[in-house]
Amino acid sequence: MWKWLHQLGKPDRLYRLCGRLVPWFAVLGVAALLLGWIWGFGFAPADYQQGNSYRIMYIHVPAAMWSMGIYASMAIAAFIGLVWQWKTADLAAAAMAPVGAVFTFIALITGSAWGKPMWGTWWIWDARLTSELVLLFLYMGVIALYNAFDDRRMAGRAAGILILVGVVNLPIIHYSVQWWNTLHQGSSGMLQQSIDPSMRSPLRWSILGYLLVFISLTLMRLRNLLLFTERHRPWVAELAAKGGRKA
Repeated sequence: MWKWLHQLGKPDRLYRLCGRLVPWFAVLGVAALLLGWIWGFGFAPADYQQGNSYRIMYIHVPAAMWSMGIYASMAIAAFIGLVWQWKTADLAAAAMAPVGAVFTFIALITGSAWGKPMWGTWWIWDARLTSELVLLFLYMGVIALYNAFDDRRMAGRAAGILILVGVVNLPIIHYSVQWWNTLHQGSSGMLQQSIDPSMRSPLRWSILGYLLVFISLTLMRLRNLLLFTERHRPWVAELAAKGGRKA
C-alpha cells in the first residue's frame, strides 16, 4: 500500500491517473444529481408543515454536509503535506479549497432562502449559521495564502497550518444545535427514519452526486496545479509536444 501511495506522490503519474478518473466521476456525479433533483423536486411529496419549500434541502443539505467533509479532507492532505513533506498532498489541499468555498457559499445562500419563511428574515446570527460563515472565511483565507507566496512550499506550509487550526470549527458547526439554543433545526434525522422514504432517497442521491462532482472538480483542478508547478519538468514538455493534456 505504501508503495502505491508513493507512486501517487509522483506528479506525472498522478496527473495521468486524474485524467483517467475525471470523466467517470463527472458523468456519475451529474447522473446522481439529476436523479436526486428530478426525484426530489418533481416526485417527492410535499411536507405537511413546510409544503414545497422544503425541497430546497436537496441543494442545501448536500452542500452543507460536504462543505465540512471537504474541509476535513483538506486537513488530512495538509497534515500529510506538513509531516511527510508530500508536495502533491499540498496541491490536493489547494485543489479542494475553491470547491469547498463554493459548496459553503451554496449552503449559506440556500440556507437563508430556506429559513426566510420560518424565521422571517434572511439572516440571523445563529450559532450554526455563524460557524458556517466562519468556514467560508477559512476557505477564503486558505485560498489567499496559497496565492500569497511565490514559493509553493512556503505557501503550502502556511495554508496547511491555517487548515489544521481551522479544524476546530468543524465540531462547532456539527454540534452547535446541541450546545446552544439555536433556531436551526437539527441534522441528525435527515438521513434516518424520521423523514419519509420518498423524501429521503432522493436526498441520498443528491448527497452522492455532490460528492462525485466534488471529486471530479478537485481532480481537474489538481491536474492544472500539477501542470503549473511542474511546468519546467521534462514530462510537461513532453505533454506539450504531444498536443497538450492528452495523457
